[in-house]
Amino acid sequence: MEIYYILGFCILFLAALILTFILGKHYRRNYKLSEMDEMEGTDFEEFCAALLAERGFDEVEITKASGDYGIDILAQKEGVTYAVQCKRYSEPVGVKAIQEAYAGRDYYDRMVGAVMTNQYFTAPAVEAAKKLKILLWDRGYIDSMLEESRKNK
Repeated sequence: MEIYYILGFCILFLAALILTFILGKHYRRNYKLSEMDEMEGTDFEEFCAALLAERGFDEVEITKASGDYGIDILAQKEGVTYAVQCKRYSEPVGVKAIQEAYAGRDYYDRMVGAVMTNQYFTAPAVEAAKKLKILLWDRGYIDSMLEESRKNK
């Protein structure tokens, strides 16, 4: 009779573990854009790193909080290396973030620099990014990444 209790406990534990995994993936995939606006900076960095990993980036690494030279995430995809600056702001992102991504890309010796934000970019930031060859991943782009992740899961 004890074996049935042990077996039942193991089955319940395994079911709980599987349910936790499934709900965790569902939660990440069904993130709403408005939830990004409420995150702390480090939570937003973790969110961005998880989103990049879901979108096929590998070797995704969050840099240490201080002395990161303006880069929050290092990653690669299909042999291309990326240095990503994350900005969770309440207003449009300006030129300074572009400059940080540019400097950080060179510091970490990465092929591509990008700024990822829950907002949009000012016109001067867009101009600077074009000139410095920095990718801009704004709110709309993150939304499309989330939508693509939902479709692929």
